[in-house]
Amino acid sequence: MPDDARTRARHAPADHPPVPRAKTGVLLANLGTPDHYSYWPMRRYLNEFLSDRRVIDYAPWKWQPLLQLIILSKRPFTSGAAYKSIWNEEKGESPLMTITRDQTAGLAQSLHTRYGDQVMVDFCMRYGNPSTRSKVRAMVEAGCRRILFFPLYPHYAGATSATANDQFFRALMAETWQPVARVVEPYFDHPLYIEALAQSVERAYAQAPARPEILVVSYHGMPQRYLMQGDPYHCQCQKTTRLLRERLGWAETEITTTFQSVFGPEEWLRPYTVEEVARLAREEGKKRIAVIAPAFSADCIETLEEINEEIRHSFEAAGGEAFTYIPCLNDDPAHIAALSAIVETNLRGWLD
Repeated sequence: MPDDARTRARHAPADHPPVPRAKTGVLLANLGTPDHYSYWPMRRYLNEFLSDRRVIDYAPWKWQPLLQLIILSKRPFTSGAAYKSIWNEEKGESPLMTITRDQTAGLAQSLHTRYGDQVMVDFCMRYGNPSTRSKVRAMVEAGCRRILFFPLYPHYAGATSATANDQFFRALMAETWQPVARVVEPYFDHPLYIEALAQSVERAYAQAPARPEILVVSYHGMPQRYLMQGDPYHCQCQKTTRLLRERLGWAETEITTTFQSVFGPEEWLRPYTVEEVARLAREEGKKRIAVIAPAFSADCIETLEEINEEIRHSFEAAGGEAFTYIPCLNDDPAHIAALSAIVETNLRGWLD
């Protein structure tokens, strides 16, 4: 750290170590990404992800043998092939890493305009690198006496927002001098988030050769059991779809909610996207559809590979003709404006 960034307390003895000037940290958090799509990096990443009891809550004595001996002997190959198909070879990283870095830069620029050097903005991943603990350590070392932790999930779920928060709190436990901390709540109904989604839909529809007959709003799925246990994710997703429809001024027949990324033998939230797009083509005769994924703040394996390849193929194999994928909000200016407004609201009382 530059010498001018550290000062010695006014009344401290001469041998007291200098301390960094106090500032406020804003730490964005996303799901994570493997370091590479080859077998061992994929296996390490999947092991960390699938060993998280917020994600898979089966008893370890039952789940871990299945995971270590069967799933992790095969899945790194299939998941690695999927990652390879979307990998940013130029930068040597997944699209999620590239986009999250760009979002962080956009937010940092926006906040610097208002707060100057009082705020430090960075990002971490729940699984893989850069780890939450390493980034909390770096912020404390840089002088952040307050940290606003911002999970980049519009909708709350135990397997996303909660586990990101868990990891953040575990990182704080390792600090000798803990910073004061705040966590940003889910923003699934924030007006600027809904506006950014609506603008992305309007742009996509304006550019489509023919107007899609229906917009499929696809959210990441979860076991139905989690909803019954009190997880609010399903209800928050439904509200986002309703608010988006109202902002667009559409009829209920022009938009539908579905859930993707089913894993394991349990019943998950329905309808499943991969099945519903085929049904729309086969049973309702829909030839043109658009798909958007509002639960993802950045394009990733679930959108670029699952939606744009697997789900697209399901629709076309059932007779669909025109499939429009509407990208995630990523670093779109309207999205950065929404994130900035959310951060500024959460910094009130710290920085005004």
